[in-house]
Amino acid sequence: MSAASAWVITDSWTMTRRELAHWRRQPVQVVVGLVFPVMLLLMFGYLMGAGRGVEGEYIGFLVPGMLALTMVFGLESTMLAVTQDLGKGVIDRFRSLPMATSAVLVGRSVADMMQSALSLVVMIGVGFALGWRWHGGTAALLGAVGLLLLLRFAMLWLGIHLAMVAGKPEMVQAVQILVWPIGFFSNAFATPESMPGWLGAAVEWNPLSATAAAVRDLAGVPGQLSGSWAAEHAHLLAVGWPVALIALFFPLAVGRFRRLSH
Repeated sequence: MSAASAWVITDSWTMTRRELAHWRRQPVQVVVGLVFPVMLLLMFGYLMGAGRGVEGEYIGFLVPGMLALTMVFGLESTMLAVTQDLGKGVIDRFRSLPMATSAVLVGRSVADMMQSALSLVVMIGVGFALGWRWHGGTAALLGAVGLLLLLRFAMLWLGIHLAMVAGKPEMVQAVQILVWPIGFFSNAFATPESMPGWLGAAVEWNPLSATAAAVRDLAGVPGQLSGSWAAEHAHLLAVGWPVALIALFFPLAVGRFRRLSH
């Protein structure tokens, strides 16, 4: 490892510790982030969910969809943190130190991924408490977690870029709304076959839908990868979509951050 790489890693870990320290000072925000997807799971599972087009127990279909949905939502705290650092001049103070500027974004992203992994653990635990069971084996479970975290990593850099486009904390909420269609126009709650033809076709190509379908297949939920090309190749799309999003938005976010911080 080169000295420059070691420098970036050290600085990034320092920034990660800074973000984790915020958890201790703002525990309510962390708890809300963990509880919100649980509330959605309970709401759709018991109050609103009938499972349109779903064969068998709805909870077996719903939980993988909710795991994928959890990876899409909850970006607002990261987006706010980025805009606040820019607006309060924190980045200017960091620039006066002998540190890698990119470490600020990397540290923020690592902290977000740690919270996302914790959210997965909580959601899987709640799913098991509701009667959901995993039938795909340990290797399949690790593969599903990897796909879910890959989706989160892609959405994270999309969110960071949108936050810097918004520029101000008060604009983040408006920009965050743009992420919601990815979550709700998906197969998280119902099968695309139960939707109008045009809508079902669009839903199947949603990155979240690909991840949810792949996780359902790995979990052993029957009859989820049949029909269209997108459904039959959900595993491929569950990798391809996030990789494409990362390839697009990671350099855009880093480049914009460097321009804004100078």
